[in-house]
Amino acid sequence: MTESPRHDDVATVDELKAIVHQFVDERNWHEFHQPKNLVMSLAIETAELMEHFQWLTPEESARVKDDEQKLHDVGEEVADCLAYLLAIANKLDIDLSTTLRAKMIRNAIKYPVPDDA
Repeated sequence: MTESPRHDDVATVDELKAIVHQFVDERNWHEFHQPKNLVMSLAIETAELMEHFQWLTPEESARVKDDEQKLHDVGEEVADCLAYLLAIANKLDIDLSTTLRAKMIRNAIKYPVPDDA
């Protein structure tokens, strides 16, 4: 089987947000995409992602990437979660890159690298 090209190294956050926006726009779903509904939908999709790992040992969960069908199914749920995160960012006009960078700086202060690392 031929591997699909990977695009994570070239896709921008704006491009991904635009894909989600266009999908919602084409279906005229903006009235349903209120922050409350989007957050609830994200939680539901996160639970669906969790189902794939629910009864696995840590070792079994790490091997999901070696099973083509399982990896595909997990990837579908990850994509659903990402789509809802992007939709939330669209609705609330959150600049994800700036917000993530600032949060990681705060996390680095809160959780400094141990001296023995």
